[in-house]
Amino acid sequence: MKICLAMAVVLATTMLMPAPALSQPGPSQATASAPTSEQKETPRQYSLPPGKLEKAIEYSQARYWLHFAGSVWGIAVLALILASGVSARLRDWAEAASRRRFVQALIFVPLLVLANDILELPLGIYGQHLELKFEQSVQSWPSWFWDWSKEELLSFLLAILLALILYAVIRRSARRWWLYFWLSALPILFVVMFLEPYVIEPLFYKFEPLAAKHQALVDELERVVARGGLSIPPSRMFEMKASEKLNSLNAYVSGFGASKRVVVWDTTLDRLTTPEILFVFGHEMGHYVLGHVRDTLIFLALLVLALLYIGYHGLNRMLRRWGASWRIRDAADWASLPALLLLFSIFSFLTEPLINAYSRNQEHQADVYGLEVVHGIIPNSRAVAMHSFQVLGEVDLDEPHPNRFIEFWMYSHPSTSERMAFTDGYDPWSGGAPRYVK
Repeated sequence: MKICLAMAVVLATTMLMPAPALSQPGPSQATASAPTSEQKETPRQYSLPPGKLEKAIEYSQARYWLHFAGSVWGIAVLALILASGVSARLRDWAEAASRRRFVQALIFVPLLVLANDILELPLGIYGQHLELKFEQSVQSWPSWFWDWSKEELLSFLLAILLALILYAVIRRSARRWWLYFWLSALPILFVVMFLEPYVIEPLFYKFEPLAAKHQALVDELERVVARGGLSIPPSRMFEMKASEKLNSLNAYVSGFGASKRVVVWDTTLDRLTTPEILFVFGHEMGHYVLGHVRDTLIFLALLVLALLYIGYHGLNRMLRRWGASWRIRDAADWASLPALLLLFSIFSFLTEPLINAYSRNQEHQADVYGLEVVHGIIPNSRAVAMHSFQVLGEVDLDEPHPNRFIEFWMYSHPSTSERMAFTDGYDPWSGGAPRYVK
């Protein structure tokens, strides 16, 4: 993840954006193909043939090492920026260029973000290399670098805005800035979430109305939407051209209020049957119906508040001990920003297990909801779901039996084995009662 002042908002936004449908945790996303007449009966537990199992283990191990190495390297980069005096030099350039704080922010913040992200770029390149090597991505390198550049520009804009607010608050309230900045950042989070389908997503993918080529599927999706008690007209259902960059497939609901929309990737339309698409969509819809967006926003808002409070106390201690050697005058100095981000990075890394445990619980609930909302709409919904899990796991190269520590620390979704085992045994319609959809 790129480290910039927008980290707190980006963290919350990332958690609230739709996750890859039925995907496993980590950098990759799931890919599947539609069943053919030659396919055998769906297995009752997740497994991989020997050759693919070896490949899945190799891919998973590489991603695990990349994740932890990336976290450590990100922390080291910020420490290097502080210890080498780069942050102080960037501040000096900004202050020499103008006495206006706005102009200083326009100079200091983008240069800091760019310096940090360029130092982290080799890990990003290696991550894309892995995705290409293991056939999870088909994106060309020029296209990948162009997306990286667009992400940088978005980071610049958001970081400049938040930096101006943060340091204005610090100058006016040295003891309560952490609370006032938190209150100021929350509305920005809502705005980003609302505009994401309109502004951010189209920067990276092309969209067109789903009904233009898939009216029959729209009719089926409307049945699922109606059964879930939502109101999403066909005018808010779109096809996303993911195949230009990914082998992955997905279907999700994004935005909220007037910006809420259904998105189905073209890879999903090409590779999954209609019943499987409905189940994948039912899972994603469950996040909205079950209030996961609201609950996650509250959870992360409180987590960010704790992060800022710890950052307030940690920053003061760091500056008392190392401020002189780093040439940072005080907390209101632009050059203190990497120190605050360093604390944010450490806090974010240490809270990964907590955030992922919270996410895994929500994903399990969405699995249950997906099974229930399509029950009666598609025949043998459990078999459809299990086949989806099996094929998604095969092409996504998910390990059948991941290391428990890795699962605890990194997995934002339950393992494929766990999801298939649960689906196989979940039958509340035979003597019990469904949890969510009666």
